[in-house]
Amino acid sequence: MLDLLTDYQAWASLLTLTALEIVLGIDNLIFLSIVSGRLPKHQQQAARRIGLALALLGRVALLFSLTWLIGLTAPIFAVAGHEVSWRDIVLLLGGAFLIVKGTTETHHMLEGHEEEHGVGTITFAAAIVQITLLDVVFALDSIITAVGMAEHLPIMVAAVVIAMIIMLVAADPVGNFVNAHPTVKMLALAFLLLVGVALIADGLHFHIPRGYLYFAIAFSAGVEALNLLSARARRRRQEAHAPRGKAGE
Repeated sequence: MLDLLTDYQAWASLLTLTALEIVLGIDNLIFLSIVSGRLPKHQQQAARRIGLALALLGRVALLFSLTWLIGLTAPIFAVAGHEVSWRDIVLLLGGAFLIVKGTTETHHMLEGHEEEHGVGTITFAAAIVQITLLDVVFALDSIITAVGMAEHLPIMVAAVVIAMIIMLVAADPVGNFVNAHPTVKMLALAFLLLVGVALIADGLHFHIPRGYLYFAIAFSAGVEALNLLSARARRRRQEAHAPRGKAGE
């Protein structure tokens, strides 16, 4: 352990792996924001924190079960010449759930049900179960990546813990921002649909580089940020040129 503290390669692995875990956790954070947004206001923060706490415990437990985790990638049967493992099945089910969830939420927004039934439509327990189950799917990729990038278990555990702490700090601001801006929420739902398709593709052994997905969402988020800034500037100009009587009202 002391050797790791003085090994610059270990520190470099920790920084790299932590950054990667944060990036891979973006989709988890977006899903967390959307699901918690269905709860009453006074329960949303608790759901995010409990969901992330369970996610942290689950990921650390997976890291300490490396032999079992590696075994998930071993084929259990073959279909039309394609080998299928438990990891493939989990990714297929998780991707299908994300597509169904993203499509349902998008339908609610487009049909106008968001305003009528947007808050309080699921129970606290149901939200925690959804968050926990989807984190198992998201955790598989990130933990398998951690196993491939780092040789020492303490480094992998430290990277996962640091990344989850950062996500815990960012959960409330991100969740409140996403749920307060319908266009941003629609963008987040589109991202979940993309992730769902990517998970299904991975389950079918057609890997889509995550860099493409993250670049697409980063570009779209940048455009949306410019739209929000433009809308704010227009409101300020309208307020500045509005008659004083109307402005006072």
